[in-house]
Amino acid sequence: MARGSAKQAKITDVARHAGVSLSTVSRVMNGNPSVDAALADRVRTAAAELGYTASPLARSLVLGRTQTVAVVVPDLGNPTFQAVLRGLSRAAAADGYHVLIADSAEQVDEERVLAIETRRRTDGLILCAPRMPGEDLASLLPLVGPVVLVNRLLDDSVPAVGADYGTALRTLAEHLHDLGHRRLVYLAGVSRSASNSARLSALAEFRAAHPDVELSELASGVDFDSGASVADAVLATRATGVLAFNDLVAMGLMSALADRGVRVPADISVTGFDDIPFARYTSPPLTTASVPAAELGALAWQAMNATLSGQDAAASVRLTPEVVLRSSTGPAPD
Repeated sequence: MARGSAKQAKITDVARHAGVSLSTVSRVMNGNPSVDAALADRVRTAAAELGYTASPLARSLVLGRTQTVAVVVPDLGNPTFQAVLRGLSRAAAADGYHVLIADSAEQVDEERVLAIETRRRTDGLILCAPRMPGEDLASLLPLVGPVVLVNRLLDDSVPAVGADYGTALRTLAEHLHDLGHRRLVYLAGVSRSASNSARLSALAEFRAAHPDVELSELASGVDFDSGASVADAVLATRATGVLAFNDLVAMGLMSALADRGVRVPADISVTGFDDIPFARYTSPPLTTASVPAAELGALAWQAMNATLSGQDAAASVRLTPEVVLRSSTGPAPD
């Protein structure tokens, strides 16, 4: 059969032309290094002469894989999760994998359903489940392996990548203290969030180290509206410095404060968390902690790829966000 023939070459044609078995052709075309080098060259030469290329579907059937991994995130509208997905999908694509994305819309019960359903259609699961209770997560993981956790640490049996939220928030609190602020308020995220718990632990340490500081807490949320809705409550605390759960909450608060004629930072300083792309363009630009979200996504893929390849993945990787000082924080007012 010559190249350019109207008939599409099949794997059986390659096997016959090279004088080998179908399984040998499959192993060679899928890059299996166990095939003898001379034999592999013979198969590749036969495939080139016949114009044969293994289809992705055929390759998946041979390998028993879909070349796709699932990713479950709590909120696709959050720029931080978008950055995680960008880093992950680009790294996966470089290794020939696709990414199936599912958004649980901040519904913890939906996370479990999506995790199980998407895992059935893919080779592995990368799970961003910061709100799921620990016991529920522990019972889910055996059902969806191989799995990699993002921003959630369970135990060393499951690879996990995440940011050190506590250390970065403590640094932001120390920054406000250095500026003379002695009455602070923390705008908390979702109460059962693992990252919120890490922040609260860091603030407890900060309180212990600075008995001269009055640090209160207000229940807020994770989006722009959450920050805007607590503006009056923030003013009622008479705080001069605000530690917002994330940048979206900080932006919502600053917008509502501006509507009330409250100046940032002359009247009150505000910090965010994440350093989403808009943070540097707020008015004033937002002091925040820069989470390397795209890098976290790439690291999550590295751990998953290692697991799928039968290699040992790092049990846990923690990156420390870098505090970025901008104009939304200033000296405490007299």
